[in-house]
Amino acid sequence: QVQLVESGGGLVQAGDSLKLSCAASGRTFSDYAMGWFRQAPGKEREFVAAINWSRGITYYADSVKGRFTISRDNAKNTVYLQMNSLKYEDTAVYYCAASIGRFTPSFQGSYNYWGQGTQVTVSS
Repeated sequence: QVQLVESGGGLVQAGDSLKLSCAASGRTFSDYAMGWFRQAPGKEREFVAAINWSRGITYYADSVKGRFTISRDNAKNTVYLQMNSLKYEDTAVYYCAASIGRFTPSFQGSYNYWGQGTQVTVSS
C-alpha cells in the first residue's frame, strides 16, 4: 500500500508561481513512476506531468509545457510540481499519483494510488 499526501496549494494571482509537493510512504519510492493530474470545476481530471522511476524522464501536457516542472527526490520520498507563470485556467484541484509496473504517463489507469488533492486557485 502507498499513501500520498499533497501540499502547497493556495490562492495566487495570475503570473505568480507555486510549488506543490507530494510525500509518499508505504513502499520504496524509487520503485514507481509519479504523476500529477488536475481537475477543474465541471471538467474531467486531466494529465499534467509525470516522471519515471529512476532516470528522471519527464512528460508534460502541452498546456503546461515550458511553465511547469516535475521533479522527484527519492531520498525524501517526495515528488514536486513547480508551477510558474500561472494562468486563471490552471485553477483546479491537483492530485499526485503513483504507478507501479507498466506506465503510460498520461493514462490515469496506469496509476495505482492517488492522493486526496490540493486546491490551486489562480485569480485573474
